[in-house]
Amino acid sequence: MYAVVGLGNPGATYAGTRHNCGHMVVAELAARCGGQLRSHGATQTNQLSARVGVAPGQPGEQVILATCQCYMNTSGGPVSALLRYYDCPVENLIVVHDELDLPFGTLRLKRGGGEGGHNGLKSLTERLGTRDYLRVRIGIARPPKGSSIPDYVLGPVDTGADFDDAIATAAKAARLIVTEGLSKAQNQIHSR
Repeated sequence: MYAVVGLGNPGATYAGTRHNCGHMVVAELAARCGGQLRSHGATQTNQLSARVGVAPGQPGEQVILATCQCYMNTSGGPVSALLRYYDCPVENLIVVHDELDLPFGTLRLKRGGGEGGHNGLKSLTERLGTRDYLRVRIGIARPPKGSSIPDYVLGPVDTGADFDDAIATAAKAARLIVTEGLSKAQNQIHSR
């Protein structure tokens, strides 16, 4: 059992913002699995249970795709509830999130590490009691000098072919982690 959780904020106001890259990736994964996320009150998430295989149509690993129904800075509660509800070990949690310290559209995969000022990751670490979860980091770059970071991350993302490719590749990266493991996924994604 794996859980792929896309970080972001709920509601139409935040739907197309840089901070909601994680939501976009989980929506892409759900569409690839032929489903859509549904509200799950017990965990305060929107989720879809799916099987992810090495190739489309093949049986594979059981995966819960999810986004939180709360704001980013309190996402640790719903994510910890999700893991408890499905008895999913924290080492099989894959968190998809935006990353200021990576160039726009760049992807990096890793396990553990710091939070780098990311309030969603801080909330997860506090509630889970560990930083040892998998991460798919999507580069959104730093704002122009003198700009407010909160305004920047909550601002609309510059959509286009590069951004669409980053979302599609992040979805592929999460699938590769589930089906082939972190090292093989890193070899494929980091070499792009």
